[in-house]
Amino acid sequence: MTTLVWFRQDLRVTDNPALTAAARGAVLPVFILDDTLPWAPGAASRWWLHESLSSLGSELSRLGASLVLRRGPALTVLKSLVAEAGITRVVWNRLYEPAAAARGAEVKAALTARGIAVESYNASCLAEPWHLPRPYQVFAPFWRALQERGEPSQPLPPPLRLVPAAAAARSETLSDWKLQPNKPDWAEGLRATWTPGEAGAAARIDAFCEVAPGYGRARDFPGEEGTSRLSPHLHFGEVSPRQVWHAIRARVPDADIYLRELAWREFSIHLLHQSPTLPEEPLRSAFADFPWRRDPAQLRAWRHGRTGYPIVDAGMRQLWRTGWMHNRVRMIVASFLVKHLLLPWQEGEAWFWDTLVDADLANNAANWQWVAGCGADAATYFRIFNPVLQGEKFDPAGAYVRRWVPEIARLPNAVLHKPWQASAASLDEAGIRLGDTYPRPIVDHAAARARALAAFNGIRAKAA
Repeated sequence: MTTLVWFRQDLRVTDNPALTAAARGAVLPVFILDDTLPWAPGAASRWWLHESLSSLGSELSRLGASLVLRRGPALTVLKSLVAEAGITRVVWNRLYEPAAAARGAEVKAALTARGIAVESYNASCLAEPWHLPRPYQVFAPFWRALQERGEPSQPLPPPLRLVPAAAAARSETLSDWKLQPNKPDWAEGLRATWTPGEAGAAARIDAFCEVAPGYGRARDFPGEEGTSRLSPHLHFGEVSPRQVWHAIRARVPDADIYLRELAWREFSIHLLHQSPTLPEEPLRSAFADFPWRRDPAQLRAWRHGRTGYPIVDAGMRQLWRTGWMHNRVRMIVASFLVKHLLLPWQEGEAWFWDTLVDADLANNAANWQWVAGCGADAATYFRIFNPVLQGEKFDPAGAYVRRWVPEIARLPNAVLHKPWQASAASLDEAGIRLGDTYPRPIVDHAAARARALAAFNGIRAKAA
């Protein structure tokens, strides 16, 4: 019997239930690039996908099988491969995004009708949405329900070897997919920051475990190396949440501080499963009439880190350069977009989708709605981050801002997060010309806060 393993967001050989099940016989590993689905990967994700598939292909070859690459609608490709390679069984690991889940159901029905055995497995959740007592829209009871299930099962070991399919199947060339940028090559910063692939994920776990004892404090300070940076590896399935859970539990004191963050990822997956329109529509229906503004110039300034607020600009520049942004700063820049500028959260969601290497549909949508106050367990509407105070509190020595906004690096700490309040002498000594070398604030904090509160109070009154 030859089993086709359909890889998707599970680009690993360890703790891969579908691969483990297939490895009892001959195996045909396949990845299909299907751009017909909504929310196709953004530019940064496509760069990562190229690197991750290259890594997976090498690992599968080491075990004895070759990864087949095909591009096109998944069902069409799978039907063709079944015929070409004499496939009698197809297996995959489940996805929970609406379009991906619907595609899986369509493929299963079509292949089953042809007499092909089809099996699917859980490889990306600690608990699948239907395994908890009820749907949750508040994190605290979700976390309790997850904990009540007990510790996740131990990760599966990788196969010792794979028997390749007897019939060869044609594979496309990864480079022909043109997932990486050509000219201009904007991925230099991504290459310098990340090592996609299963080995890179394992190295990230090891590095994090070294600093994790200080995670409870360090995670809020973007100038320090205090976070796991496992999010892109988890999104592409180069490591499973079970692997991360058990590694952290075994090696890190006060592990629950981090495991709650892993559970928040899971919470978002469950939210999207129960609310398929989460990426496009507010979860709280009252927000359908929210008076969002349209201002292309301010949106452009936000995207490119030219708002005049250093902590915001540092975050947006880190994002552009590395494909990632510190979580504390993500909250600050998101709050600035939706509350200071009153621009739609969907604009921020779309920019993150294109520029983040960890762009995950469930997490991206759920977190933007949380900041905007229209999602599950949402931040209270009157919680409007003051970007100056946030910078002073979480980047007190200015290490983060000075790295990503070097044109103001020579300012003293007292005015680093509010350069418009610096004296003419300080600006001159630092080589800064406000409005020229560095922008003045594109919006006044006090006025923006008052405008946002008025808009949110209006929605609150309608919902009452």
